[in-house]
Amino acid sequence: MQIRPAKTFLYFAVFISLILSPVASSPWAQTPTIEACFTPGENCTEKIVKALGQGHLSVFVQAYSFTSGPIAKALVDAHKRGVQVEVILDRSQQREKYSSADFIAHAGIPTYIDSQHSIAHNKVIVIDGQIVITGSFNFTKAAQEKNAENLIVIHDRILANRYLTNWEFHRKHSNIYRGK
Repeated sequence: MQIRPAKTFLYFAVFISLILSPVASSPWAQTPTIEACFTPGENCTEKIVKALGQGHLSVFVQAYSFTSGPIAKALVDAHKRGVQVEVILDRSQQREKYSSADFIAHAGIPTYIDSQHSIAHNKVIVIDGQIVITGSFNFTKAAQEKNAENLIVIHDRILANRYLTNWEFHRKHSNIYRGK
C-alpha cells in the first residue's frame, strides 16, 4: 500500500495536533513548583508578603483567622497597584477584636463573610491565576510566632483554577462586609 502525499500530510497534521492538543496543556505537560515553609523557625508571613508583592492581576483570599498586619498591608498595597483583590473571611472575623477585616474593607477591598458554614476554615491565597498559597498557616501573628504551622506555595495554573472555582462557589453565598 502506497501512502499518497495528501494522506502523508493528513497523518503529519494529526500527529502535530496530538502533540499540541490539550494533552500538551495537561498536568503532565507542566511541572508545578512547590515551596514549603514551617513555623516556628521560618518566616512564612514574609513568604506570603513577597508573593503578594509580585501579583500583577488578581489576588483572591479565603481566610479563617486574619489578624496579620503585614499580610493585610500587602493586600492593600496590591489593591493600590491596581491588582484585583477580594477576600472571603469566616464569620468570626466580624466579632474578632483584632481582625484585619476592617482594615482591608475600609481600604476598598471587596470583603465577604462566609457564614453558610459552621467554620469557613480555608486558608488560601490565589495570585494571578497561577500561584496557590495554602496549608494550616492562619494569616495571624500567632501562626508566625507561637504556633507550629505549615504553608505551601504551589505554582500551577491548573490547580489555581480549581481553587478559583472553589473561591467563587463560596463568594456566591457570602455576604459583603463593610466593616465596623
